[in-house]
Amino acid sequence: MFASQDSALHVRRSASRRVGQMGNLTHEGGMKLQINGKEMDVEAEGDTPLLWVLRDDLGMTGTKYGCGLAQCGACSVLVDGVVTRSCVTPLDAVASSAITTIEAIEETDLGKRVVDAWVRHQVPQCGYCQSGQVMAATSLLKETATPTDDEIRAAMINLCRCGTYNAIKAAMKDLAGTSETADNGQGLHLGSAGMVAGGVAVAAAAVAGTAAVRSKGRNEDTGSEGDA
Repeated sequence: MFASQDSALHVRRSASRRVGQMGNLTHEGGMKLQINGKEMDVEAEGDTPLLWVLRDDLGMTGTKYGCGLAQCGACSVLVDGVVTRSCVTPLDAVASSAITTIEAIEETDLGKRVVDAWVRHQVPQCGYCQSGQVMAATSLLKETATPTDDEIRAAMINLCRCGTYNAIKAAMKDLAGTSETADNGQGLHLGSAGMVAGGVAVAAAAVAGTAAVRSKGRNEDTGSEGDA
């Protein structure tokens, strides 16, 4: 799946650059974008997706390419504080806006709090989608400091192939001040289900790496002794 995505991405990038090389830039000489508090000159067509410019031209690779269809959310950035899918957002649409990427998210107190909560609750696994998740969380908390469970579910819709949704919710409830561990620097307090899951993990870790011993038992079919 990712190979085909990469191929499609390469074709779209190449086509965009060929048009630019033919002198058909929407804005002659490029345009200026406000990114992470700095004015940056960009040489690209006005209908070029913001994601391509961030990653290919400006080297800001923290914003990820996932689906290219605005479905997964891995490419999320903030545009004037609002979470935006950069893979389908043309440069023309953000030419006069303030763009914030994951590289600068910790420059604000709110962004740093979100990242700290993500670390505290050990949210990332492979981490590929997490820059987009952090941007979505920051946008929600900027809009409402104490989101309800329903508001969290409605806003945190980015896809995660590792299934970190419960950890994300725990971090969000912590940030909203609605969990037992809100703002105390500790992890989420485990209920009975979590404690059972933790016990299984500990038990599994205790035997990991040890040699398996085949048990000797009675063969139910023949009644003879042998390997079970």
